[in-house]
Amino acid sequence: MKEMLLVVDDEQDLLQLLKRSLETEFDCHVETALSGEAALQFLQQSHVDLVLADMRMPGMDGIKLLGKIRAEHPWLTVVMMTAYGCIELAVQAIKSGAYDFITKPFEHDSLVLTLNKALERSRLLRENLRLQRHVQHHDAFQNLVGKSRRMQPVYEAVRMVAKTDLTVLITGESGTGKDLVARAIHALSRRHGRSFVVVNCPAVPENILESELFGYRKGAFTHASQNRIGLFQEAHGGTIFLDEIGDISTAIQTKLLRVLQEKEIKPLGDTKSIQVDVRVIASTNRNLEEKIRRSEFREDLYYRLNVLPITMPPLRERREDIPLLVDHFLSKCCAELGCPRKTVSTELMEQFMRHPWEGNVRELENLMLRGLLFAPRDEILPEDVGFREPLPRAVTPTGDVARQHLPYRQAKEEVLKRFNADYLETILATTRGNVSQAAQLCGLERQALQQIMRRYGIRAETFR
Repeated sequence: MKEMLLVVDDEQDLLQLLKRSLETEFDCHVETALSGEAALQFLQQSHVDLVLADMRMPGMDGIKLLGKIRAEHPWLTVVMMTAYGCIELAVQAIKSGAYDFITKPFEHDSLVLTLNKALERSRLLRENLRLQRHVQHHDAFQNLVGKSRRMQPVYEAVRMVAKTDLTVLITGESGTGKDLVARAIHALSRRHGRSFVVVNCPAVPENILESELFGYRKGAFTHASQNRIGLFQEAHGGTIFLDEIGDISTAIQTKLLRVLQEKEIKPLGDTKSIQVDVRVIASTNRNLEEKIRRSEFREDLYYRLNVLPITMPPLRERREDIPLLVDHFLSKCCAELGCPRKTVSTELMEQFMRHPWEGNVRELENLMLRGLLFAPRDEILPEDVGFREPLPRAVTPTGDVARQHLPYRQAKEEVLKRFNADYLETILATTRGNVSQAAQLCGLERQALQQIMRRYGIRAETFR
């Protein structure tokens, strides 16, 4: 179905011109309205993907129309048109919720670029709403939330490996949900009624980890006043999850290799080995192959662990799952806090979709918790979760440039220079100087972004 644009202006000739050109350019339907009142009436009767409205109109002006649209159709994208000398009004429109603005008389290429970005935003929000409605009627897969293409191989792998007793190695960045995958495998396995023992390897001091895993006998060391069963014995018949196994010492690695090979353990101070029936699942956020090259991880242990590998994708590679995760965490956090449910604002959802997510799903959950606690209203705004102002969307001349009364071309160059500097500095600050991530957020090739950075004397190292 073709997208619908509504153009609002009191100039009939301009409306007809825009209707012809936009329908050709975007292969869409364009409807027109000569007043704000007529526009609102049309919106009550028809679905619209984008509104392009003039700022100055008799009766209801553009700001009032924008306010009405925001109140009645909060997810609708609005772009304002304004005369060149009315930049202050355009800035007011942006603050009032307009997505962007364009000045009259506008160039065709500039208009197309602005509306292209606005339509992309409309498509994104429409998909967000669809996914949010979808998640309300579909249970998560063993507490793993996501319907994206990147998550489907994870679900398939979990179903497959759960049928076996083979060792599984789950890899992925911190915060991607590796522990949830381990729990899902155990829950779907024949061992689901037995123990699921979690060992957070980096959290246990090296000199204690061995006795925690394998147990000890009375008198094995100072203060060993009685026998103690280790975690492998506690997990007998069930599953043991060795979280972040890449951080353990080579001495413990050697003993783990024996467990995997012989299916037996030897408690400290004991002369006899004990047979254990345990399914081993391990996880790591480290590159174990690189650690092997540095002689920091045993190669034979790696291949014993990596029988059935599963890789969890980072959140930035499955952004289409963000609306589902937001809805899931809102429900979860509201239940935990015992507070009324709130909604995420359009502005915050837009920033979520552009955010680099270095902390992955765990970071998103923490932001939802923060928003529920600190948002004073029923709607969570970017500032409620500690986000800064959104990335610049429009070329907005500053007051001092406007007051200089520069020739048009010179003023335009000055504004573009400032915009590019502000825009790129904001992007690079967000990605902490990572040019590849910045290029992805900008929608540019890495080389193109580097050329722009060189042109304006911006160095990525400054933001690291």
